[in-house]
Amino acid sequence: MSLILTRPICFFDLETTGTNVAKDRIVEISILKIHPNGNKESKTWLVNPEMDIPAEVVAVHGISNEKVANEPTFKQLSKEVYQMIKDSDLAGFNSDRFDIPLLAEEMLRADIDFDMKNRVSVDVQTIFHKMEKRTLGAAYKFYCNKDLVEAHSAAADTLATYEVLLAQLERYPELETNVKKLSEFTTRRKFIDFAGFIVQDKEGEPAFSFGKHKGKKVEHVLNEEPGYFGWILNADFPLYTKKVLTQIKLSKFNNKLL
Repeated sequence: MSLILTRPICFFDLETTGTNVAKDRIVEISILKIHPNGNKESKTWLVNPEMDIPAEVVAVHGISNEKVANEPTFKQLSKEVYQMIKDSDLAGFNSDRFDIPLLAEEMLRADIDFDMKNRVSVDVQTIFHKMEKRTLGAAYKFYCNKDLVEAHSAAADTLATYEVLLAQLERYPELETNVKKLSEFTTRRKFIDFAGFIVQDKEGEPAFSFGKHKGKKVEHVLNEEPGYFGWILNADFPLYTKKVLTQIKLSKFNNKLL
């Protein structure tokens, strides 16, 4: 069974220096782009993260500091990466909670105004967890009856994720092959920022999901405690979260002027 595409979709995977979306960096990125006509293109880049890769992380993906020492930085690669994904929806394994948020941070550091407003995402891990609740290697074995060779290689993980999704569509006829419907199925909660610090409340309004103002509308908090906005901008929050909060603040301010 094939995907029904109205626009390209990019399956992608990142290998990184760690799991902190706001602080860690990409060391490898692989993209498999599927076009509506069935054509495919793929590209993998090694990336100099401009920071040390911890030994325990190297033990997982095998990408050492020496291996990427002479590779381009993400900022140097950012325009090429963006050119490949700019017209596409996105898909990956645990991508909604990790790969997309971290990619957004890297894009914003490179001064590329990346967002998800005009695209959707499909998280293949969510389909797997809702149906079977296992890992990518187990998913590959379960759905495709193959062993995942070179696990934690971005290219191998990206191709495996694409194959798993196709096998999931074959196995679960209740899943729609429309990418928008798959995106809705794989969305756990309506986050406004990637990291989940700002969510939609029951009325569809932006609300904080953490700290002393958890559950409160962003607009109310910014009106009652203006300094909270400045605190978030100066604290160790993801750049995309700060961007979204700034957009909300400017939107409310502009509405008051009308």
